[in-house]
Amino acid sequence: MPARRLTDSLEDYLEAIYQIAARKRVARVKDIARRLEVKASSVTGALRALAKRGLVDYAPYEVVTLTDAGREAAAGVVGRHEAVRDFLVKVLAVPDDRAGTTACKMEHAMDDDLRDRLARFVEFTETHAEAGKQVRSFRAGLRRAARRAGSSKRARC
Repeated sequence: MPARRLTDSLEDYLEAIYQIAARKRVARVKDIARRLEVKASSVTGALRALAKRGLVDYAPYEVVTLTDAGREAAAGVVGRHEAVRDFLVKVLAVPDDRAGTTACKMEHAMDDDLRDRLARFVEFTETHAEAGKQVRSFRAGLRRAARRAGSSKRARC
């Protein structure tokens, strides 16, 4: 992992490269630009910054690959994203699309210890009957509250 903390933007680039490479083995500038919905020139600037930190192997007009340090850093970002997303979906009953968007924002603010705690909590609720029962009860309460809020809005119209 690099000595200096990466910016949120550079973490997003690493995550995109990691996910593209998982599917295609390597990433190309156009793939990264498409995934992040940015211009190729923005990708090139980010790749230069990541290469300077030893996180990617990059040369103009060539494929992009993660170095060992880049894979490790990217796996950390992906792990934080997945831990937050799983917590939001499986515990708080947040819809998938909203959970994914929120996880993208939150993943940058958490450290690996918090990621591990969230992941362990989700696993705990899935493997311990009483904890799972409590989560299901919580989620049912959320649904009841949403129905009440929906019916009270209709009543005002």
